[in-house]
Amino acid sequence: MTALTRLPLYWRICLINGLVFLVGTVVLAASPATISTRVLVSEAIVLLVGLVLILFANALLIRSTLAPLERLTRLTESVDLQSPREQLSDDGHGTVARLFRGFNAMLDRLEAERSSSNAKALAAQEAERHRIAQELHDEVGQGLTAVLLGLKRATDRAPDDLADELRGVAEIARSSLDEVRDVARRLRPGVLDDLGLLSALAAACTDFSTHSGVHVRRGFAPGLPPLSAEKELVVYRVAQEALTNVARHALASTVTVSLSTQGDAVVLLVADDGVGIHGRAESTGIRGMRERARLVEGSLVVRTRIGGGTEVRLVVPTGTVTP
Repeated sequence: MTALTRLPLYWRICLINGLVFLVGTVVLAASPATISTRVLVSEAIVLLVGLVLILFANALLIRSTLAPLERLTRLTESVDLQSPREQLSDDGHGTVARLFRGFNAMLDRLEAERSSSNAKALAAQEAERHRIAQELHDEVGQGLTAVLLGLKRATDRAPDDLADELRGVAEIARSSLDEVRDVARRLRPGVLDDLGLLSALAAACTDFSTHSGVHVRRGFAPGLPPLSAEKELVVYRVAQEALTNVARHALASTVTVSLSTQGDAVVLLVADDGVGIHGRAESTGIRGMRERARLVEGSLVVRTRIGGGTEVRLVVPTGTVTP
């Protein structure tokens, strides 16, 4: 049987057909059945039964031979290209086993290429965010600051009626400066680099509550294990995106943001009391969060809460942090 499995698929099928017809011929030759010059009804029935048995046996043998290809077909139709973790067993030898090993190797390469591409894309995105935030702070922010100083000097020297108008213009410039700083802070949270993850999450929650009017309950467990800079950034970005989704879609009144430990992992939980997802298609934001989680070997679950609302749960392994 091992020698048969080593044969190419084409020759295996030919051999199966040959064996089936050989057995049928031997059985027919050894049987006492005869065929008259004019075929009788009983003889026709015997021939028909024999033909049916031969075809049935041939179909069963070929089906068992091609069954692995059916498994391969089903997997190619159902495999999740975003996370192709399911693979085929490649036990045995021959063409089918080599095909399975080649398919599994292709899935491994696809996963490696996808992870590498996503890592490069997210790294480029973070670098671009950092560049834009820096330019907003250094160029636009400083330019608006200079405008405010000029307006103040002009206001001090202007007549009362003109001074009132200049003060209005200065207020608009000051508001624009605050917005620029707010955008720069969201693009690249300097507090994450300076004060750490907990302070950055607290600032993000405060900023979210101020702009959305949604009450935020925070729960950060004491004594959290240290994370690498990359993992801290992933936790922060997932929390940021989850809060953005709440503001856009949830119609919630309260959001809970917590950070705790679970074994050798850190768990981020963002839960709201809004309308829930209710089977909606996965958005680009959720896919982005999932990709970020995979980059640090974490896992992300987004689901509707039993009491209503949506829950985003990110689990990030702590690993070893290099000082």
